[in-house]
Formats: sequence, C-alpha cells, structure tokens
Amino acid sequence: MANLDLLEKSIPVAPIKIAALKGCEELGKTVNDYLVQFRKELMEHRTNGIAWSGYAEESFLIDCDCPRFGTGEAKGVINESIRGVDLFILCDITNYSITYKVNGYENHMSPDDHFQDLKRIIAAATGKAHRINVVMPFLYEGRQHKRSKRESLDCAMALQELVSMGVSNIITFDAHDPRVQNAIPPDLQIDNEHLMIISPDEGAMARAVYFSNILGVDMGMFYKRRDYSTVVNGKNPIVAHEFLGDSVAGKDVIVIDDMISSGESMLDVAKQLKDRNANRVFVCTTFGLFTDGLKKFDEYYEKGYIHKVITTDLNYHTPELLDRPYYEPAAMGKYLAS
Repeated sequence: MANLDLLEKSIPVAPIKIAALKGCEELGKTVNDYLVQFRKELMEHRTNGIAWSGYAEESFLIDCDCPRFGTGEAKGVINESIRGVDLFILCDITNYSITYKVNGYENHMSPDDHFQDLKRIIAAATGKAHRINVVMPFLYEGRQHKRSKRESLDCAMALQELVSMGVSNIITFDAHDPRVQNAIPPDLQIDNEHLMIISPDEGAMARAVYFSNILGVDMGMFYKRRDYSTVVNGKNPIVAHEFLGDSVAGKDVIVIDDMISSGESMLDVAKQLKDRNANRVFVCTTFGLFTDGLKKFDEYYEKGYIHKVITTDLNYHTPELLDRPYYEPAAMGKYLAS
C-alpha cells in the first residue's frame, strides 16, 4: 500500500496519463495497475473532501503508436486527447525483440530506433500536454557518457535534445545510484559469519560499501589487471582478477554491479569466488543485457559457479532468460508507480 498520508497532503501537477511505447507495454501495464490501486485507496481514505478531476481513473494508459511507412520511416500518433495532462512516456531502448518492415525486410529495433520513436511521441504531445516526463530505465547511450579521445558524447547530446523538445523530467534508474534495488533470497543469514558483499571491480566499490554497511557485513573487491599494450575489440584485455578482502570460504556472497553486458567479467568473478571456496554466489545487477546470450551462464550454473542471477525488470528480457532456473527478476513496477 502506498503512503496515503503523504499522498493525501500532496497536490497533483495535473491529471496523469501514461504512454507505454513499443517494447515497454508490460511495464506500463504494471505501473498503471499500481497507480489505479493507489489512487482508489486514497480516494477511499481521503478526509479533506477535495476531489481532483481525473485523479482516480480506471486506467491512465493512452493509445499511442509509431506506424511505419514501407521505407521504414515512421511518425508518432497519439489517438486521444492529452491536453493539460502530466504525461509520462515509458521507453525501453534495450528491447530488440520488436521488429518492423523496411522495403519488405524484417528489421529489429535498435536503441536508436526506440529513441527516435520516443522523440516522435514527444513531438506529437508538445504544446498539448501540461508537462512531458520521460521514464527511461536504461539510459540511452549511457555507456558513452565521457570522452577519452576525439569521439562523440552521445548521452549528453541525447539528454540535451530531449530537454530542447520540452521534456520537463527525465527519470532513469541510474546504475551508479547507491539506492539500486536489491533482492535478497529469504534463506540468507545476514551476518559476518555467513555473508559477504563483493564488488566485481573498482567502479562498483561505492555501491558495495553502501550495501555492506546497510547489512552490517564485510565486503571484498576484485580489481582487473589489464594488458594496456594490447587492444581487443576496442578494449584492453583483462589479464587477471585480483582479490582484496577477508576470506570468502564457506560464506554466501552477493556480487553487486550496475549491469551485465556480455557477463564475461561477472562470470569470471563468480568462478574466482568459488575457487576461493565461497558457498553460494548471487549476482545482483540493475540491468541484465546478456549481449552474448545465455550459453556460458547455463554452463556456469551447471558447474555450480553461480546460484542465482538477479536483475530488475526495467528492461527487456527474453523468454529464454525468464525460463532459466537461476534467474530471478526484481520487480520494480510498484516503486516506479509510487
């Protein structure tokens, strides 16, 4: 149940409407269902006699689409009035399962395609909605956020473009935010004798320190020793993972990071922990991309290197992943609705 006392004292900006773009419909429905429930409870709880127009609805979802022409070009269409509403547009740029036709050929939507559709719906709403808010759990081009040589700053450019189009708020689940959702299986014993928090690299240190302090347990850290004289696929290859921290022998360990991309580095950390006689290895990240598929995760699960992989449901996951015995989604719709 939402904090009704807090909500009762707050004044809404305007009636809320939700536009869930292609590939984000399931999350949009979850958010909508919670929002309908929250506001229905609030109206029953309300004692001040104030009833705002459009506050409690059977649904806050709107009918919108980005139909394609035969060339693959598209336009944004909103099929109902959004005049004066507080519009929230949900977009999952990682959902590559959505397809469209280009001159008769089937094409899978890339992050660029999703971002373009987002801009199309913004353009259709500009000047009509009271306020436009973008909810983008996995931030578009967030991995290209800084410049190391003469190269583009894609994330900054994208954010500036959204603001220039009239977007008031951009809500993202920043993977570097220490408040990242964490899911802990109920049979864990949370004390120094049985549990440790592990940072897989230097970049995740602050996050691991935060959770180890919250849970009152020890932490350890791996750091990557790289061969800086060689470049493979645009990266300096990792020579070895070195570990700093107390013994993990006999303890359950939770490895916390921002994302699983291919998962190669994370799986190597899990194997290193098992080689150091850790008990169960739980991998917890904000986003699970699995860009190289699940074959190696399956292999490492069968060998006992990983016990569970937990990621939020804020971005697209394949049916194959959801069927894996080691995978657990951390449901975020309720918190996003709040």
